[in-house]
Amino acid sequence: GKTTTIRMLATLIPPDAGTACVLGHDVRTEGDAVRAQVSLTGQLASVDEELTGRENLILLGRLLGLPRAGARTRADELLEAFGIRDASGRLVKHYSGGMRRRLDIAASIVVTPRLMFLDEPTTGLDPRSRGQVWEICRALVAGGTTILLCTQYLEEADQLADGIAVIDHGRVIAEGTPAQLKASVGSGQLHVRLLDVGRRPDAAGVLERAVGTVVLEADPAALSVSCSDADRAATGVAELSRAGIGIAEFSLGQPSLDEVFLALTGHTADEAPTLEEQSS
Repeated sequence: GKTTTIRMLATLIPPDAGTACVLGHDVRTEGDAVRAQVSLTGQLASVDEELTGRENLILLGRLLGLPRAGARTRADELLEAFGIRDASGRLVKHYSGGMRRRLDIAASIVVTPRLMFLDEPTTGLDPRSRGQVWEICRALVAGGTTILLCTQYLEEADQLADGIAVIDHGRVIAEGTPAQLKASVGSGQLHVRLLDVGRRPDAAGVLERAVGTVVLEADPAALSVSCSDADRAATGVAELSRAGIGIAEFSLGQPSLDEVFLALTGHTADEAPTLEEQSS
């Protein structure tokens, strides 16, 4: 439901029912006023692959009403700011995925919008390119643009978002700041990673007795348990040591947003709902 919601708010598709206002304008009856103040960067790059990066930005500037000289100046400013000036004369079809994504975001702010919709902007990017997109988002927000970010990478939401709405099966099931959402499912988590993967069942039994209900993580050497008391966590770690179970690392902190999503919905963020769940 995330992309569908953004497409409705950006006036690309009409809502089936209900009402929605963007910057004070109804998306059904005042579409032109909404589109004049927003931009949308979708999951796939929308720039023309047969043009160079600079040509793409100049073309968009002219279409958005900038004079010829103004469009060129703005294109050069964005190419410099987004770190793609050296590739500005190359056809976009020869850009890497990270370069295309940066150019795509640059194209969305040729005329700076009041509100920017970003629909999963880092899907398929390597860690370095993801970090670059995160820095671009922070810079845009610092400059006064509001960003509505749609993502299934909950680490990304934790890093960037001031407020989060969790959508499951097309419905908002929780809202709040990252800290509020984490606090809603428990005040602390003890995370333990073992030296010997084969000892995880033994470690789970020890922690179950000493601390509480254990969750086996995707990493076969890792497990976690809800624990708000540092002394109790220390007791759990000490019991593992007494049992001769080697620990590679451990930490005590708030639950991650992935754990929050799992607690709220009963499945991970990227796990598709069953047909039975969809019909319920």
